[in-house]
Amino acid sequence: MKERVAITGIGVVSPCGMKKETFWANLKRAESFIDEVKRFDASLYPSRIAGQVHDLDCYSHVSSRLVKKIDVFSHMALVSCEQALQDAQVDLNNVDKTRVGVFMGNALGGWLFAETELRDMYIEGREGVSPYMASAWFPAAPQGQITIYYGFKGYSKTIVADRASSALALWYGAKIIADNKNDYVLAGGMEAPITPYALLTANTCGYLSKNNLTPKKAYRPYDLYRDGFVVAEGSGTVVLEKEEHAKKRSRHIYGYIKGIGVSSDGYHFARAKPDSEHLEYAIKACLTDSGWSKKDVDYICLDAEATVMGDYLEARALNNVFGEDLKNIALSAPKTIFGNLLGAQTALDLIVTLLSMQHDLIIPTINYDQPDPYCDIKVTPNKPVERKINKALIIARGRGGINTVLAIENNA
Repeated sequence: MKERVAITGIGVVSPCGMKKETFWANLKRAESFIDEVKRFDASLYPSRIAGQVHDLDCYSHVSSRLVKKIDVFSHMALVSCEQALQDAQVDLNNVDKTRVGVFMGNALGGWLFAETELRDMYIEGREGVSPYMASAWFPAAPQGQITIYYGFKGYSKTIVADRASSALALWYGAKIIADNKNDYVLAGGMEAPITPYALLTANTCGYLSKNNLTPKKAYRPYDLYRDGFVVAEGSGTVVLEKEEHAKKRSRHIYGYIKGIGVSSDGYHFARAKPDSEHLEYAIKACLTDSGWSKKDVDYICLDAEATVMGDYLEARALNNVFGEDLKNIALSAPKTIFGNLLGAQTALDLIVTLLSMQHDLIIPTINYDQPDPYCDIKVTPNKPVERKINKALIIARGRGGINTVLAIENNA
């Protein structure tokens, strides 16, 4: 993409903060926000720990009437969108709403609403089911609710691509801005998997940590004793616009979306191919698309699957692509602090990376105590490290062998 797409607003709903200031302050503490699931009986679940959002209602601007009609994943998306619009200082009274779009990604949809209504149907029959059941749970519901709430009518899209969903949503949104189809785009993701059925489905993938007795130590990618990632809920949204447009508005620019690399393993519908060839291809494609050399990269936000094979393949891909240059690149997985938001994770990774660029600080990979010799990469263990970041990559991999790499650069 030749023209840089500017990021001018940030909105975040996460287990470690409901606004960007709180989110960043808690990230710098490098302490886990993962805990036992207690909002329903999860005692028989193999993995019953998660990063959870507890204070959504305290920060919400959404009316109670609307909340009754939507699932919590749409509610979280509306809250993060409002924050992002306010942060970007978009005057909605003087905006052509036919040129404002919404690009969002998630993996599971909205299951709290669906589970509740299906239960009521079996207990009370058809009269017990909410008429909003048909529209509240499906993956595109948040995009629809956002456009309705604000009256946006521009080109929009919902992406469902497992843990790469919001990575692709961010890129599609940036591409639409660059192609001059919209003036503004709200892009990001949302996920609400901490419900009885959604958590059960996440457990069946076999990737979740079962370290239920010490939840704050459970998410430990690249560590010798890792046993999977920890699921989380939340939403992250950014406002995108053309660089020239943002400067004309005299708005603060957090950074730019510069390029992307995408590949598919073509191996199995649920498992990654047991080699790093296609992830390497995605990394190289991203560098080419961005016009960067390997030496240009300052920081890589890691995918951090925290499985034996997943971490090994990611480390191998990075070593194969960057070689000796990798020792000059900072690597970390900030998601270890609050959990993995599945389809929404790249949106949070992007926000962490932008704030790291702004504050010249690498947020670490926590719980890294016993290095796995087969994962021979330096992952910024346990404590933040001061580092100037000009150019960064964000890696996202989904089940079935989806590999996505985003390139972000600061406002230099």
